[in-house]
Amino acid sequence: MREALGVGSAAVAAAGGCVTAAAVLDACVGVAAAHGVAALSLYARARTVMGRVRLRLMLLAVSVAAGGLHHLLASQPPTAPVRFAGLLPSVVELLAFAGFAVSLGSGVAGLVVAATDSGTTLIWLRRLLDGWMTAGSLFTLSWVLLSHRVDKGGDVSGSLTDLTRVASDILVLGLLVALRFCRRPGERAAVTLAAVALVLLTVSDMLPILMSSPGAWSGIPVAATFAMAGLFLVTLAPWLPGGASVMGADRREMPVAGVVVAFVPVAVCALAMAAHVLAGGHLDVVMVALGSSVLLGLSARQGVAHADHLRLTREAAAREAHYRTLVDGSSDVITIVGLDGRVLYISPAVREVFGYRPEELVGARLPLYSHPDDVAPLMQAVETLRREAQSGTRGPGRCLSSRVRAADGQWRHVESTISHHADGLIFNSRDVTERVALQAQLEHLAFHDVLTGLPNRALFADRVEHALRKRTADATPPAVLFLDLDGFKAVNDSAGHAAGDALLVQAARRLQGCVRAADTVARLGGDEFAVLLEGRAGACPSRAGEVAERILSALMKPYRIGSTDAVVSASIGIAVATPGITPEELLHNADLVMYEAKAAGKSRIRIHGAQPRGVRCETSSTAVGPCHCEDTPVTTAHTVG
Repeated sequence: MREALGVGSAAVAAAGGCVTAAAVLDACVGVAAAHGVAALSLYARARTVMGRVRLRLMLLAVSVAAGGLHHLLASQPPTAPVRFAGLLPSVVELLAFAGFAVSLGSGVAGLVVAATDSGTTLIWLRRLLDGWMTAGSLFTLSWVLLSHRVDKGGDVSGSLTDLTRVASDILVLGLLVALRFCRRPGERAAVTLAAVALVLLTVSDMLPILMSSPGAWSGIPVAATFAMAGLFLVTLAPWLPGGASVMGADRREMPVAGVVVAFVPVAVCALAMAAHVLAGGHLDVVMVALGSSVLLGLSARQGVAHADHLRLTREAAAREAHYRTLVDGSSDVITIVGLDGRVLYISPAVREVFGYRPEELVGARLPLYSHPDDVAPLMQAVETLRREAQSGTRGPGRCLSSRVRAADGQWRHVESTISHHADGLIFNSRDVTERVALQAQLEHLAFHDVLTGLPNRALFADRVEHALRKRTADATPPAVLFLDLDGFKAVNDSAGHAAGDALLVQAARRLQGCVRAADTVARLGGDEFAVLLEGRAGACPSRAGEVAERILSALMKPYRIGSTDAVVSASIGIAVATPGITPEELLHNADLVMYEAKAAGKSRIRIHGAQPRGVRCETSSTAVGPCHCEDTPVTTAHTVG
């Protein structure tokens, strides 16, 4: 629509301007000047581009300029002195013919360059055949009209001269029409305008053939007006979209309309010759030759189109084989699912990844062997994409992580990308089980001690923070035990690091055996360990002391390392949480009293802090002694042992 409006506006402007120019200027001078302006426009546009496009525009500029020279010399043969009366007209006629020949040759060459800008040999050969068939049908129609005029007693020689110009216009017009349908929709304005211009030029050259005297209308020469209007459109054409771009084919496939239109030139020839015969005329050699050439052109074009179709078929088969090789050789599982959730295709990789044969899964419905916890997000993503497909909107794909049960019964971690497909949805699934296991291992290593497998300092601090955060006013406070092995350095130096590592592993197991499963035992580094007691175990210093006594007794037993026994002890510091205390303060308090116990003679237990008010503990018969906790602050560190 936009293209039609642009061409129509240009045609109206051309008509108005050229009617005015034709009324003011002499017909011969006006047409020659219009040729010159059009040639300068093409030349100026050629200077702005490079390569084959510049060559094309230069050839067309030469064609228009030579056409202007031919028109000027042919329309107004110069007068000469008597002694040159026979020579000068011959020179003028020769120059006029040379201008016509250059004009026709350059114009056809420029359009041939445009036709061969891009595409395969078969494509541009089909363009040229389309151009010749269009031109041949118009040649036939023109010759029929000329023959009809001759039969009526018209001027044959003058008509032949005019027909020569018409033939050149028709030939160029045929190529332009063929090129017009090769352009992309947004780049057809320039070629369409140029085709309209050639129609006007053809009309201006056909008027002397169809009419014995075209004459003038209201003092305006009709033929000159058509010629100047056409040349004005030629002046505008190279500056419109597509006027200076490569002639790229809009598509490789031949649409149905293109197949049907190819028979139109043959129909035009047949109708023109049939009308001539019905009017009482006789078919001559020229008519038969022109009609036969169009028919041969159609046969050649159909052969070229068939060869191009075979080429496309082979290319499509090669691409399909290439993509199938990629799909079959991919380690990813590619699944095509219909909008009804039924599996339409699944790649052979499913056998290697999940152990299923593809034919076992085709026809099955989603969710297919998915983990129950992952069914809801999977079906939600599928439903979203299904609604998009039904509404005609194609949004972005979805990435989904899920677990799929393999044929051996194990769960595989899978990452899938779900996208739209012509037949429904396409899943591109990758087995990431090893990666998930590695990530879990890395996360474990980031928060656990490599040697003992116990939580490290970072995880222990997080557990302490969590215990303090979840504590309420009525809940028992947590307690932290810091302990350092006494005598470990001597064992490590005398027996070696391997023996020291073995001792640390055994000590870690003994620590875990002294506390509940809900409590946390951590290795802070070296021979330092920590214990977080929650619930009744950390209710007051006496209960924490009981656990510390149990730990100290377990750690002091001999360690069997190889063929020898090693004996170590421990210094333990205890800190019970008080209201408002921070994790850092609680850990610092436990660490502080642990070093006090070690400085006091090792193998000791020290308790830090005051017992919170309102917390009652039962009397203990252990070495810690009775704990009178109710409203009785313990203001000093307590030593056990």
